[in-house]
Amino acid sequence: MAGLYLHIPFCKRICAYCDFFRSAELKYLSDVVRAMHSEMDEQRDFLNDKSLETIYFGGGTPSLLHPDEFTRFIDHADALFDCNLLSEITIEANPDDIDKRYVDALRRTPVNRVSLGVQSFDDAELRFMNRRHSAMQAQDAVKRLQDSGIENITIDLIFGVDGFGVDVLRRSVLTALSLGVQHISAYHLTIEPDTAFGRRLRRGELSEVAEGQSEQEYALVEELLTASGYEHYEVSNYALEGFRSRHNSSYWHGVEYLGIGSGAHSFNGAMRRWCQQPLPRYIERREYESETLSMTDRYNEYLMTSLRCAEGVDLRYVAAHFGESAQSQLLSLAQRWIDENKLLREGDTLRIPTSHFLLSDAIISTLFEV
Repeated sequence: MAGLYLHIPFCKRICAYCDFFRSAELKYLSDVVRAMHSEMDEQRDFLNDKSLETIYFGGGTPSLLHPDEFTRFIDHADALFDCNLLSEITIEANPDDIDKRYVDALRRTPVNRVSLGVQSFDDAELRFMNRRHSAMQAQDAVKRLQDSGIENITIDLIFGVDGFGVDVLRRSVLTALSLGVQHISAYHLTIEPDTAFGRRLRRGELSEVAEGQSEQEYALVEELLTASGYEHYEVSNYALEGFRSRHNSSYWHGVEYLGIGSGAHSFNGAMRRWCQQPLPRYIERREYESETLSMTDRYNEYLMTSLRCAEGVDLRYVAAHFGESAQSQLLSLAQRWIDENKLLREGDTLRIPTSHFLLSDAIISTLFEV
């Protein structure tokens, strides 16, 4: 099984924290869509596994497209690949795009999952992040989707934002819970250099939150969501039973995927490839960079993705695919964290308890083979 990712790199407004490949030059939208269809034809043989399980429209802001465009992409994928087992088709959307007319058109498409970039249910925090919707618009969007019959909705939230503490976060999480969505992603803000927040940080107009506040906010999210029946299955992701993101899970479990669009990445089991060009160049001719993964790369990537998930590392898999010596080295390096209960050894599984997921990057980096 494989996944198809389609990157729609357009936004009406650039959020203050965003470091994704995106553009506000909407004049290129129709030409980029045509180029993406051409790229699908050109790259149909990149995947070894031609059977698609998931399609994901990410961005940018995919909801800038009319829903009919999603259907055209899905039909095109069906002509190129085996879509008989296609089970999840997701679009990312901005809440203020989700009016009644848009939802009515969306329900005529095969899309069955919507990811809403809410980020916060506090209007002051939304303005601070330069989001273009209000808290009420976000709530209305969820309800409108639910009323239309869409039964798989996920909300993105951000925490760890300077000037907004535990009380604001608690209200946002409780509002999300009150809406009865099936999935919630909660991301700690990372301030990247080439963003509005990064520039403010350099000018001294913004601070990163203290470690203690990060831990407090993380613990609050963990407590509220798990107490409400959400499984904490990946560092930033919580789902009700049966509603894990199948597409994103494929990234974490080494499944092949084809990325279409400038800013999209692809992986076919051995090679990682990406296309990131200024849009006028992308429209004219696609150019790619790539890397072939060494055995060390594959091992480190397996550790990184597995330890970010609740299931953790399968020690038998490590021995079978990377050798007994790799397993022994892993257990030796892991012992310091096991002694501190920040890694748990349970039979043939090594995992980070969810209470320490906030430290996952620090833990995992000490286990890499170099």
